Amino acid sequence: MTTSNPVASTNFIRQIITEDLKTNKNQGRVTTRFPPEPNGYLHIGHAKSICLNFGLAQEFGGVCNLRFDDTNPSKEEMEYVESIQADVHWLGFDWGERLFYASDYFEQFYQYAVQLVKAGKAYVCSLSPEEIRRYRGTLTEPGQDSPYRERSVAENLDLLARMRAGEFPEGAHVLRAKIDMTHPNLHMRDPVLYRIIHAPHHRTGDRWCIYPMYDFAHCLSDSLEGITHSICTLEFEDNRILYDWILDQLQVACHPQQIEFARLNLTYTVLSKRKLLQLVNLGYVSGWNDPRMPTLAGMRRRGYTPASLRNFCERIGVGKRENLVDLELLDFCLREDLNKRAPRVMAVLRPLRVVIDNYPQDQVEELEAINNPEDPGMGTRLVPFSRVLYIERDDFMEQPPKKFYRLAPGREVRLRYAYYIKCTEVVKDEPGGEIIELRCTYDPQTRGGYASDGRPVKATLHWVSAVHALSAEVRLYDRLFAKPNPSDAQDGDFKSNLNPNSLEVIRAAQLEPSLAGARPGDHYQFERLGYFCVDTVDSTEGAPVFNRTVTLRDTWAKVQKAQQAGR
Repeated sequence: MTTSNPVASTNFIRQIITEDLKTNKNQGRVTTRFPPEPNGYLHIGHAKSICLNFGLAQEFGGVCNLRFDDTNPSKEEMEYVESIQADVHWLGFDWGERLFYASDYFEQFYQYAVQLVKAGKAYVCSLSPEEIRRYRGTLTEPGQDSPYRERSVAENLDLLARMRAGEFPEGAHVLRAKIDMTHPNLHMRDPVLYRIIHAPHHRTGDRWCIYPMYDFAHCLSDSLEGITHSICTLEFEDNRILYDWILDQLQVACHPQQIEFARLNLTYTVLSKRKLLQLVNLGYVSGWNDPRMPTLAGMRRRGYTPASLRNFCERIGVGKRENLVDLELLDFCLREDLNKRAPRVMAVLRPLRVVIDNYPQDQVEELEAINNPEDPGMGTRLVPFSRVLYIERDDFMEQPPKKFYRLAPGREVRLRYAYYIKCTEVVKDEPGGEIIELRCTYDPQTRGGYASDGRPVKATLHWVSAVHALSAEVRLYDRLFAKPNPSDAQDGDFKSNLNPNSLEVIRAAQLEPSLAGARPGDHYQFERLGYFCVDTVDSTEGAPVFNRTVTLRDTWAKVQKAQQAGR
């Protein structure tokens, strides 16, 4: 399964690859990889990396591997492996037979470690983790050599073998590279290459009790797989010198080029695994697939489409400088896609009963409605019209202000695809005074919503026939955070910026009857209300639950229009 990308924009990584192909570097090969750690769910930031790595491989006729960097068994689970594969497929990419795991190379990694020890480039250190940190120094102070730095090759090989055999508890020893404890880059101050972890691995079981550190395993996995361009985010820029040092010392046949780009930062969103884990564990959201979460599982459940995410990732581009992307751009890409594919239907979220007094008591008409004006090929449907209807409660005001053009006493409005109606009476409950019903009349000469005499009305309302309506639960999702930068909190706690109105549940919305056949994952535009998706978790046959994916408001389009007007 492959997919075409939006029109590609120039970026510095494309330029690097183009130049490499011109000079026949790597014998004209382009091999990239997406290397997630299976210790959590993917989020929108990972989508940028997925689209970049798989997209570049497709664009330049190369291949892209999916590789799990599974080097920490205490935090990894098969659940994450399976969810990551599902997310990559959902985005529209496929790795074919090129599925790999760092754990595939554990024996090779170990032999590389032995090679470094024999060359005097690595040693077993018996300092505690706290002592290692203290000896490391700071950005302004050089580090100190470990008292175990000058152990003999024979002693180091013996200790390393015994570490592998499980003779020592966690924290007793580590294997460190022997580089330079005064190096200005802290990553080069004798970094740890191996540590002891007595935990079963989800693929190798209990065969190993020492595991390579990410920096050691990552560059070697790239080399073993023949990666040509190792693309990662900017936080690994300082690690590149260690990446190159390891490969140079081992004199490997393939030495990939590490290239860093700016990670995605999105307004009203946090993308830190640690912070997302807090939201889940503390119950601020229902789980990793909560539709308010920026995880791909959550976004998929809310109704985001693969095409909209791929388009978004292409639009934001690839740069070397960190920046904050407006969430409205993501919503714009989503609306742009759903506008073409989502059928229009009518749904009333907060129903107000309307009785049309001069409409025949038992008559039902089938009125033709357009499924999607953007795609005539989607055809039309029939919606039932009867004497008793529901309209939105917000579409009526008893004492309307000057610029309120919807229904009011004595005022005439158009019902979508139906007739003109006029409000003649307001029925209230006693003694509360709440409006419970409107009595109206209709003009039979306005069938289809147009008056033969051409008289204008200022508002068109959506509606559903009360006797035919489907009662359903509708969940109105909004931004999870109330501030553009959630991490900027006075008390230092990002959770204090959570939006208390990020979810509103409507238990008995009234929907047109065609929605009884809606299936999990189906998308619709509820006319005048927004885009909605059938929930894939809580929906049951004949009883769909609808999630609001995004409103119809398009701030980003207005921003673009204003910018263009100002040029």
